[in-house]
Amino acid sequence: MHLFLKVSRAVLMVSITLAPFQLPGVAQGKEHPVKYPTLYRTKQVDGLSIFYREAGPKDAPALLLLHGLPSSSRMFEPLFSRLSDRYHLVAPDYPGFGHTDWPDATRFAYTFDHYAEIMNHFTEALGLSRYTLYMQDYGGPVGFRMALAHPDRIEALIVQDAVSHNEGLGANWKTRRTFWADRAANESALRANLLSLATTRTRHVGSDPNVERYDPDLWTDEFAFLNQPGQAEIQSDLFYDYRTNVDAYPKWQAWMRQKQPRLLVIWGKYDLSFDLSEPEAYRRDVSNAEVHVLDAGHFALDTKADEIAALVDQFMKAQK
Repeated sequence: MHLFLKVSRAVLMVSITLAPFQLPGVAQGKEHPVKYPTLYRTKQVDGLSIFYREAGPKDAPALLLLHGLPSSSRMFEPLFSRLSDRYHLVAPDYPGFGHTDWPDATRFAYTFDHYAEIMNHFTEALGLSRYTLYMQDYGGPVGFRMALAHPDRIEALIVQDAVSHNEGLGANWKTRRTFWADRAANESALRANLLSLATTRTRHVGSDPNVERYDPDLWTDEFAFLNQPGQAEIQSDLFYDYRTNVDAYPKWQAWMRQKQPRLLVIWGKYDLSFDLSEPEAYRRDVSNAEVHVLDAGHFALDTKADEIAALVDQFMKAQK
């Protein structure tokens, strides 16, 4: 027998012998077993395959995490690794994003009303009857619609760089408002801006002087996603519908003023997507809102995951 085959056979026999003594759930190179690993699942909802991440004990307080543009449930991985031993975390991808189905834009309404309807049906399919809504960016307009449709399901709100006041859009949105006013005349310019590599990078880094803290894979992966077939049409449709969010802001503000929900606002001060006045605007609506402005960008979890996880944990514990 060849020496290599003899050694390989010996190694195989040792592996088989030791296998019963290996601890389950121990990842290679890890010292501790993962008690609540993240599971990557799909659920059929309204004729679509909805992809979602899920972790944590099912009987623990639930966090429904709603992602932004052009990310996916992937953006919440830092929270899953830090909070899944204490909370039931569920993070879906919207249609047209991540690993959820991408229906053709000519046959599917890419609107925030539609997203909210699908996400409500998604929670029903999972049996999530009560949860804290964690909303980032596009997660805001999806989540507020869900909250107004079913306020009885909402334990509390966590807002991370998501706007519900017109002033929060700031000067950067002048060109985008022009697109809303005349889509045909401004669509090519909007796509060039919204879907470009430079804009995709700026969403993450913003005005943060500490650019070395950011993994460039964050925006190169998202830029590759935005260049997939059909994405330009999907994202243009959805962004055109963003004007309906602005029209709905007064309704969301009135709901917050009336209900006074438990509210945690987390904001990256280097965020160039939205105005820095927005965090305090929430406090005008919800007097007891807890507001934290961090040295971070639009996707604050990029660089402040430990701090944000601690704030969420403290907030969740206080409502028990």
